[in-house]
Amino acid sequence: MTLQNSSDAKIEVIRQPQALPCTYIDAQGREVQITEEMIQQACSELEQRLVKPAQQG
Repeated sequence: MTLQNSSDAKIEVIRQPQALPCTYIDAQGREVQITEEMIQQACSELEQRLVKPAQQG
């Protein structure tokens, strides 16, 4: 698999039960639980910013 076609690949996702909630402290000092939706959104944003390498040849 190369970087050029990695976004087209289908990867099976196996979700494991979460033992402990993951949290972070926001700017106001509140503890905020990190959700799967937050992680999915961050991954989508990163994928949109991905710069594909120039073709060599």
